[in-house]
Amino acid sequence: MSALTEITSEADFSSHLASLAPSALVVLYFHTPWAAPCAQMRAVLDALAAQYPATAPPTISFLSINAEELPDISEEYDVSAVPFVVCVRDGRVLDSVSGSDAIKVRDLVELHAGRGTTGPIDGVNRANIPPPLSAVPREDAPTTATQAPASAVDSSAGPAANATPVASAPSLTPEQTKEALWARLTDLVKAAPVMLFMKGTPSSPQCGFSRQLVGILRERSVKYGFFNILADEDVRQGLKEFAEWPTFPQLWVSGELVGGLDIVREEISSDPSFMEEFSASKPAAV
Repeated sequence: MSALTEITSEADFSSHLASLAPSALVVLYFHTPWAAPCAQMRAVLDALAAQYPATAPPTISFLSINAEELPDISEEYDVSAVPFVVCVRDGRVLDSVSGSDAIKVRDLVELHAGRGTTGPIDGVNRANIPPPLSAVPREDAPTTATQAPASAVDSSAGPAANATPVASAPSLTPEQTKEALWARLTDLVKAAPVMLFMKGTPSSPQCGFSRQLVGILRERSVKYGFFNILADEDVRQGLKEFAEWPTFPQLWVSGELVGGLDIVREEISSDPSFMEEFSASKPAAV
């Protein structure tokens, strides 16, 4: 039977793809190791892979990819949230599923695997497939993030001067309480009208998602503060629970969570003027 294979490097990924026939279906599973929905989706993919016989040459291949450790591969397949499953054949993306719906993933794989190529799919023991997953991002996230800023934007500042670092405070001692951390996080998310919690810095992002979100803010000339969560483990872990949002980057506006890269893209798609009021190039009020 087939199995879910972990990809450890870009070279490993390229080598694996080169070893497959053009007709082979490749199922790419993008994940992060600390997100609960990803752990559940791995069980789904493990169960699915087990239903397909291992052939020589392979007719189907299941690959697991850490989206943060291999950001270039993630960007190549437009991964903006995890878990994320992509079906590829002969270098062409056939379809994808973003999120934790096990039934959608199963149906996607079966559709592109073909009903007659890998055995009697209708006879698969579906009891091995976990039920649809209930873990989802924060359900009460704000639908908009264009409230009036806490302070006026200096419209004279150019795009190159838009990002302002927020210094990391000393790590909490074991004696300090969760209440103290919550107070600190409350201050951090309001440290600037627009705050980006990211991996790395705007000039040197440490993951593909952060790089893309920085690019969006720069394109729109948005003035923002940033915090490198890799430099402070207290903030990195605490903000996941504080925000009820398990992934990074996180964009906050006026002390309210907007979300990650996918949510920001959705906001821009539905509202072209999204965050216009925070743009450094916004015309001065008459």
